[in-house]
Amino acid sequence: MEVYIEYALAENFCMDFFLLYAAKAVTKNRAGAWRISMSAALGACFAVVFPLFSLSGWAAIAVKLVAGALMCLAAGKFSGVRGYLKFAGVFAALTFVLGGALIALFSLADISFEQGGGVIISSVPVGIPLFGALCVAVVAKKITRKFVHSRSKTAVECRIYAGQSRISLPAFFDSGNKVYRRGVPVSVLPESYAKKLADLSRIKTYVTVHTVAGDKNLPVFTADKVEIDYGERVITLRGVLFCASRELSRRAVLHPDLAEAE
Repeated sequence: MEVYIEYALAENFCMDFFLLYAAKAVTKNRAGAWRISMSAALGACFAVVFPLFSLSGWAAIAVKLVAGALMCLAAGKFSGVRGYLKFAGVFAALTFVLGGALIALFSLADISFEQGGGVIISSVPVGIPLFGALCVAVVAKKITRKFVHSRSKTAVECRIYAGQSRISLPAFFDSGNKVYRRGVPVSVLPESYAKKLADLSRIKTYVTVHTVAGDKNLPVFTADKVEIDYGERVITLRGVLFCASRELSRRAVLHPDLAEAE
């Protein structure tokens, strides 16, 4: 099967970008598109040069695993080893799942392809369409966020349930809230309200919140149910994380991801 170098570069770049961006989305990594683009470009160059070394068997697999690990290291922003391992693990899992799915699809559709040393070469483009679909999804998400952001400026009424306790207070979505706990968005409650839902003195779980005054570790708990009242309709969410802050007094600060979760 004859493969042109320009096509191979484009195909591998698009495929690597798709997988790296998917890993970024799953792990909530803060890396920008330019870092992922640079890493995908390096991966594409490696994929084109790799066959020239004529490696096979375990040696070929080992080299490709090292290359994938280095791509992940270059693509993401990590505060520690755990974050990197999570990103690399998701990237590897997505790569194996996509590779298996493509082999199954090619076999069912009777599409010619070659495989070996961890590489699949098909007679039809795969990475380029996936890259195009990803671009459409990203643009659609940005457009959706603009509508969400414009709506989030309007105050809403929020009813929060935890066990037998219930509170009601005004709230708003804050697009600047980037707080997550293991990938789950965290909203913020005034401490006086949070105490009505949970015994803060017994909480052992904390999240770090970055403020103008500095970083603070705030206790975090899970609310059983949250009702967000927009006036014309009420949205119900379950298992929402909240942290308690002394700096708030009367309003809850909802994470923007909650608006998209509707």
